[in-house]
Amino acid sequence: MGIFARLASLIKANLNDLISEAEDPEKMLNQVVIEMANQLIEAKKAVAVAIADEKRLAKQAESELAKAVEWQRRAMMAVRAGNDALAKEALQRKNEHDGLGASYKDQWAKQKASVDKIKMALRVLNNKIEEAKRKKQVLIARKRRAEAQKKIQETMSGLTEASAFETFDRMESKIDQIEAEAEAATELAEEYSGDVLAHKFGQLEATAGADEDLLALKREMGMAPPAEAEPVRVEVAVQPEVELSNQEQDELAAALAELEEQEQAEQARMKR
Repeated sequence: MGIFARLASLIKANLNDLISEAEDPEKMLNQVVIEMANQLIEAKKAVAVAIADEKRLAKQAESELAKAVEWQRRAMMAVRAGNDALAKEALQRKNEHDGLGASYKDQWAKQKASVDKIKMALRVLNNKIEEAKRKKQVLIARKRRAEAQKKIQETMSGLTEASAFETFDRMESKIDQIEAEAEAATELAEEYSGDVLAHKFGQLEATAGADEDLLALKREMGMAPPAEAEPVRVEVAVQPEVELSNQEQDELAAALAELEEQEQAEQARMKR
């Protein structure tokens, strides 16, 4: 197969088929372009040889024609000298060079036409190779984009698998267990250190303040009865210089206890 036939077959090959058959389309395309460039270099060398042959044939045709002219001059010189036999021999030699010159000229014309055709073919092939290079870049970009999309799809598919969510659920359960163990350890530490009681009183004080604020808001909105006047605390001054009898001391203690009970009952009712 000639150099141009091989190069034409290479360029006409379907690059998309090469992509589907090659393990690495990008490397395959690069290799194809390199091979086409090498074939183009060989084609240019062949064209250069053809051009050289054309020029050689042209020079040979000119040389034979020049020799024919020279033998024509010699024949004329022999005629002038009265030597017809020598003149005939010179004319025979002239005819030989005329025939060779015509043959070389015919070969040169054919070679020139062939050179013109292969020059045109070389330009066409060079344009096709440049087009193949541009197409290679497009195909490589398409291949890389397809690989990126495939990778993203595989990643998304992996995230939607049940095993991935099961892993999250399992880790969440482990974290819940760790938190429960930490809270239990904290409660045990507070119990043995006596901090539980202080914590309970702190919560009681915080909720008591919130209850009082809520009651005040309800009263302001007319949704709770107004606050009643606090009972007047009766304080009995005990004169140290007066001594009470046992009966008087018992009566005083009973009165104080009754007042205390009334005060506590009133506070409990207001809290309700």
